[in-house]
Amino acid sequence: MTMITRIDPFRELASFFENFAENNGKEQLAAGTFIPPVDVYEDEHSLILKLEVPGVNEADLNVSVENNTLTVQGERKFEKEEKEENFHRIERRYGSFTRTFKLPATVDADQVDASYDKGILKIALAKRAEAKPKQIKIANVAKTLQG
Repeated sequence: MTMITRIDPFRELASFFENFAENNGKEQLAAGTFIPPVDVYEDEHSLILKLEVPGVNEADLNVSVENNTLTVQGERKFEKEEKEENFHRIERRYGSFTRTFKLPATVDADQVDASYDKGILKIALAKRAEAKPKQIKIANVAKTLQG
């Protein structure tokens, strides 16, 4: 018996966001380490992540993709200009961080671009050609038969 299955092209992207929501760094927050906030959005060509990493040198950032998992690692170092005991209050977070994101199958893991500007790390993951919307021209049957 043949079964018809409804295809939801956004199911994998939804699972990406669920994974993102589940892996929100609660353990890291409890430990008091630095966790850069991230915005995730998409357009018709790419899935884009923007991580807020002010005070992190570009050389202290590492972006990698392995087994459909995007990993961003880095470190915001404590400035040694002032002695720690001279501070009245330290609210900014310092230290190493790692953020991981399970990528949806709609993303081409071989086409990843990363750029860094004014404390924002932008990672663009190209969508696979089959995942991009396709415009289909509708033929006018009446004109075809007449002519």
